[in-house]
Amino acid sequence: MLFCAIASFPVDGFLNLNKPFGLTSHDCVAKVRRLLHQKKVGHGGTLDPAATGVLPIALGKATRLLQYLPHTKAYRATVRFGVTTTTDDLEGEVLQEQAASDLTLGAIQELLPQFQGTIAQIPPAFSAIQVQGKRLYERARAGEPVEVPARTVEIFSIAVLDWRPGECPEVDLAIACGSGTYIRAIARDLGKAAGTGATLAALCRTESSGFTLDTSLTLEELESQIQAESFHPLPLDTPLTSLPSVNLSFSDSQKWLKGQRLFLPPTELTLPIGAPLRIYDSSQKLLGIGKHIYARGASLLTPALVLG
Repeated sequence: MLFCAIASFPVDGFLNLNKPFGLTSHDCVAKVRRLLHQKKVGHGGTLDPAATGVLPIALGKATRLLQYLPHTKAYRATVRFGVTTTTDDLEGEVLQEQAASDLTLGAIQELLPQFQGTIAQIPPAFSAIQVQGKRLYERARAGEPVEVPARTVEIFSIAVLDWRPGECPEVDLAIACGSGTYIRAIARDLGKAAGTGATLAALCRTESSGFTLDTSLTLEELESQIQAESFHPLPLDTPLTSLPSVNLSFSDSQKWLKGQRLFLPPTELTLPIGAPLRIYDSSQKLLGIGKHIYARGASLLTPALVLG
């Protein structure tokens, strides 16, 4: 059975998991560990318990590659106007409610450009950011005054998907952004700009680090595949295609795997200095991550992460 094989031979690769509502990212990692009988499991980007959607899961050797995953993400978010909460989503206590039936879709569309591009954003008070060694949500739950530092985030695009008017109107937004962006903060700030207040009513991550929702697996589907012995993790280099690659000969592969620096082939001299590179052997096996450095008048390829 596959369970026995997995117990003896850990699985290496990625899993594109569709995180369900109500579970933390850590909960999902724990469930995958139990299903695969494997300890070395990690995730590539936290989702709040109330959020659903793409959660990249790294298995075995892939956990060492998480730091090299692209940081782009995309979401489908529902913003409810006329309501503000302590957590900037429906999980928190309601701070204020007011009728917002006069709010129009046109007014919202006029506000959206100020949330696109490189912007300063104040994360929610209930977030995992550490300030002076303590998580913000710990301070907030303890009733301590929370001064949240602003951070710079990048919003590549934000567009309306649907609009539902009413006493507490809702808008569905498609948001593409960089890492560190809080969609809850966008909902909160959009409500402020509209003059009605707002909170995040629902959130689904549709893309993360190159993984998309339409190719994701639920935990139930994963379990079924494992029981049917049909589960195959995605290859180690699946989310790394944006990184330039270098192919090594057999002899250079052996030297590189031992941690030795190599002279960069003349055909590769245009590769960016200091940027991570995918390193392959002559059979197209991923050996790890290298870097192009310039030292003592020569372009060299140095190992940054050797998978073995």
